[in-house]
Amino acid sequence: MTTQQTRIEKDSMGEMPVPADVLYGASTQRAVLNFPVSGRGMPDAFIRAYAIMKRACAEVNQKLGRLDEGRASAIGAACDQVQAGLPDHGGLPRHFPVDVFQTGSGTSTNMNANEVIANLVCVARGEAIGSSKNAAYLEAGGVHPNDHVNMGQSSNDTFPTAMHVSAALAIHQDLIPALERLHAELSKKAEAWDRIVKIGRTHLQDATPIRLGQEFGGYAAQVLQARGRLERAMDVLGELALGGTAVGTGINTHKDFGRLVAIALTERTGVPFREAANHFEAQHAKDAFVEASGALRAVAVTLSKIANDVRWLGSGPRCGIGELKLPAVQPGSSIMPGKVNPVICESVIMVACQVLGNDHAVTLGAFGGVGSVLDLNVAMPMMAANLLENVRLLTNASDMFRENLLEGLEPDEARCAELIEGSLAMCTSLVPAIGYDKSAALAYAAFREGKTVRELAREQKLLPDEELDRLLDPRSMTEPDAE
Repeated sequence: MTTQQTRIEKDSMGEMPVPADVLYGASTQRAVLNFPVSGRGMPDAFIRAYAIMKRACAEVNQKLGRLDEGRASAIGAACDQVQAGLPDHGGLPRHFPVDVFQTGSGTSTNMNANEVIANLVCVARGEAIGSSKNAAYLEAGGVHPNDHVNMGQSSNDTFPTAMHVSAALAIHQDLIPALERLHAELSKKAEAWDRIVKIGRTHLQDATPIRLGQEFGGYAAQVLQARGRLERAMDVLGELALGGTAVGTGINTHKDFGRLVAIALTERTGVPFREAANHFEAQHAKDAFVEASGALRAVAVTLSKIANDVRWLGSGPRCGIGELKLPAVQPGSSIMPGKVNPVICESVIMVACQVLGNDHAVTLGAFGGVGSVLDLNVAMPMMAANLLENVRLLTNASDMFRENLLEGLEPDEARCAELIEGSLAMCTSLVPAIGYDKSAALAYAAFREGKTVRELAREQKLLPDEELDRLLDPRSMTEPDAE
């Protein structure tokens, strides 16, 4: 049995043995020992956003004359390494191990970031990891995790700022492009299939005809609307808590700090950020985060609707609706040879279920008496992790649905034509000519006698054949009357 090598680090509570090769220090190690809950650290996207924010803070502190150029530059270089994922040090998870279910303010993660950044500066200066609190090292221009990396900041304003920055970047860089790709594919299908007329269905019962292109145009519009909701969510997430420090008063920071950091983040990321209009609202509550999570919930609902419709329309292939031919991606049964299931649709729907569950956790995290209490929310790490997971799940599900199903999806035109001719709802177009009651009687009789509406209407000579064929033209039923 090998014994892990350790080094001794100190914090305000005293000495703490820390694994010798990690970049974090005593505060982080205490959190590792205190919170052995899920084995899940904060998402990489969140840690990268923290690094972007810490870099901006150092730049602004230098601009305000509070941090010298050497330290600001060293912090910036260290933050760049974290943002890049620490490839030369074994990756982010090794050095950011604090569990999601930690102190509700995220203080442990903030100190984790401060310690890692400070120790990266030690490494860059050729000093031993853990030198960041050595008096001689600091006198020679070294970087302290609290005094320099965390200058003008508190966990209580940096963590919610990182929540907003990470969520906005993930939505902007990942989910919105995925939805744009999905929208393009659905729009292409809508245009290509606009000539195919099929039966519509309401209440899972036959309704009036609809073009397959119209159905898919509706799906494309859903995705476009979902994208718009995300744009509005990004605007809400653009307001940052930074500058409020502990409780929103801004103690120990410059009055222009929050505003200037928001400008720096905007310039670095290309996503618009701004200082919170009211720091007490921004730090005491997490309503904006709940709103953004709600936009993701709506995206999940959109994807679940489309995926469920596609699996219904592709059901069968012989004993169901069968108007769509889903691509066969894997065998569907270990006992029934030749069976193929709508597994891609099922995966999307399960993702939607998970997203709704995560959204509920986010909502509870902001709920008064649970997470939001007096002058601070104390459920932020859980909220951040769940929202970022939702962005990742929705991004991947959207691309999977497009690549593994939609791109290979085909219509069964013969089946569409067969079902539409046999539908009793065809009698709807006869109402203006013979009235509702006669049309209803015709539908009931056609059902009893096993005939089509067209066949029975001809037998009963309700209308001249030419007029009957004009009224029962399925294509004409898919548009409003000309007059």
